[in-house]
Amino acid sequence: MSARTKGRKRAVDALYAAELRDEMATDLLSATKQTVADRQNQDDIFIFAEQLVTGVLSNQNEIDELIGTLSQNWPMDRMPAVDRSILRVATFELLYGTDTPAAVVIAEAVELAGELSTEDSPGFINGLLASISATRKPI
Repeated sequence: MSARTKGRKRAVDALYAAELRDEMATDLLSATKQTVADRQNQDDIFIFAEQLVTGVLSNQNEIDELIGTLSQNWPMDRMPAVDRSILRVATFELLYGTDTPAAVVIAEAVELAGELSTEDSPGFINGLLASISATRKPI
């Protein structure tokens, strides 16, 4: 598993836990980083995770508005919290990332949904991110 894949999962975990605990995602990510400091190859994972978390937090209103608009008849507050976190990370990457192809971002989000969420979540996330990807400005 690549450092970027692991970074995406760490970002989703931090955003999800922050929403449930009503804490700052950046604080939770820092705490997690401290607990795994003795493991090898963590720097690239956490550098990327921190970029994703701070990017989502800095742009959350725009990200949530787009997700809410395109999720037709499925308000964000009805989505599982983990789905919201996955969608926020992937949407941030699709809108603001320039170095990862949209297909990779979507595939990794769908995989995370399959691991962490409901049976219906991968298909829902795939369709919604495909719509969001269509709004992506050409690089």
